[in-house]
Amino acid sequence: MAPKVLVSDKLSETAVQIFRDRGIDVDFMPDLGKDKDKLAAVIGQYDGLAIRSATKVTPTILEAATKLKVIARAGIGTDNIDKDAASKKGVIVMNTPFGNMITTAEHAIAMMFAVARQIPEASASTHAGKWEKSKFMGTELTNKVLGVIGAGNIGGIVCDRAHGLKMKVVAYDPYLGEEKADKMGVEKVELDALLARADFITLHVPLTDQTRNILSRENLAKTKKGVRIINCARGGLVDEEALADLLKSGHVAGAAFDVFVNEPATENALFNLPNVVCTPHLGAATSEAQENVALQVAEQMSNYLLTGAVENALNMPSVTAEEAKVMGPWIKLADHLGSFTGQMTDEPIKAINILYDGVASEMNLAALNCSVVAGIMKRANPDVNMVSAPVVAKERGIQISTTNQDKSGSFDGYIKVTVVTDKRERSVAGTVFSDGKPRFIQIKGINIDAEVGAHMLYTTNEDVPGIIGTLGQTMGESGVNIANFTLGRTAAGGEAIALLYVDNQVPAEARAKLAETGYFTQIKPLEFDVS
Repeated sequence: MAPKVLVSDKLSETAVQIFRDRGIDVDFMPDLGKDKDKLAAVIGQYDGLAIRSATKVTPTILEAATKLKVIARAGIGTDNIDKDAASKKGVIVMNTPFGNMITTAEHAIAMMFAVARQIPEASASTHAGKWEKSKFMGTELTNKVLGVIGAGNIGGIVCDRAHGLKMKVVAYDPYLGEEKADKMGVEKVELDALLARADFITLHVPLTDQTRNILSRENLAKTKKGVRIINCARGGLVDEEALADLLKSGHVAGAAFDVFVNEPATENALFNLPNVVCTPHLGAATSEAQENVALQVAEQMSNYLLTGAVENALNMPSVTAEEAKVMGPWIKLADHLGSFTGQMTDEPIKAINILYDGVASEMNLAALNCSVVAGIMKRANPDVNMVSAPVVAKERGIQISTTNQDKSGSFDGYIKVTVVTDKRERSVAGTVFSDGKPRFIQIKGINIDAEVGAHMLYTTNEDVPGIIGTLGQTMGESGVNIANFTLGRTAAGGEAIALLYVDNQVPAEARAKLAETGYFTQIKPLEFDVS
């Protein structure tokens, strides 16, 4: 059955057609996002939800979204999505960070020009029949210091445009390295230095606990007298009340805001103040940007639902379409290894240690980690997946560590998973053969070669004669057909293991018969998702 997607906000018809062309069943209901009750009533039918800013994806909506796998926002900001609730539900949250970068950066530059030359007020005055030429004295941008808070994708474009205007650019960004700053032609500074030196300050950071009110009343007081402040990023980055007071006092010469703490903003402390330019969140409002992000969201969702490729996800490692083709069997192997250790472990897990060898160490390890942890967590919570598993593990205080190493054995690469509890450590390793099928190659340090099946039986025993016959006879008497039978041992007469791949579940009566023989120290039925 084809995946089904709901588009609950306005998206271009071209984007909707992309879903159809890719073989995805799509319902285009551009006004549905405004009605949370109707959205909750229908969301359970869909694998994917494509939105803009009007749709609010709340825990209530997610609770009703029983099939939902992915939410994609046509735009950068995802404040309208409860990402924590989505992660716990196992739903991937994507955005489109590149489709409107140029548009938003250009709007910031336009707002800087507007506030530097008081263009909106001058235009309104002239339209009113006044000729107040001497009233609107502006300032040049050339040779002024532009302070950029956040020098990422959009901030970087603003820096580039500012160089073209012959401005001096200083940037505050904890993630900006000196080498990158030199390449960008900007001076990396601390926030206090930026506040003291900048003639113009523009913000280009997301709204997080670290950036909320980054221009607080205290920090605004540190700014250079006559500074002009531009915010085309997110409402909440600036203390609007404090800024209004400094505008009234004359310490701040002007401000240009496209975003506000409360939107839609019908009233605000900045409204109707002289030399304050306000626009209604127009940063991405160009026909080119709207089309770009719409097309991008349709491609990203289609790629994920059809191929498993994860692009621009906020709560899961990205996996490109090319990686998905190569890594598919390895991601499945990682899940099987996690599932094996999860099913074998009855005590609370303290730590998960994952070793990647050879070709496996060169892959997208973040995605493989998620698959291992998901496999382990499924025993306690069958609904867990690669998105929610790391959240569940973190909530339980489980420590996760990884080790990479060059090819060390006869296999081109393998993955080894070790689970640590208060009582013991349990490990299993596996690889992917050239036929693309995952294999178990080591359990408890004992080498084996076992194909993974939906139904399996794991036993441990002393290496004595009669084990194979006992297992075969008991399975036969119980009507269980053995598809594959693998044995391994530490040494002759030492500890031995058997792993049976069977066509159906081994009934409890058969396991009881095996226990009665006295041969086996452990008898464990296992189930794996091999679909």
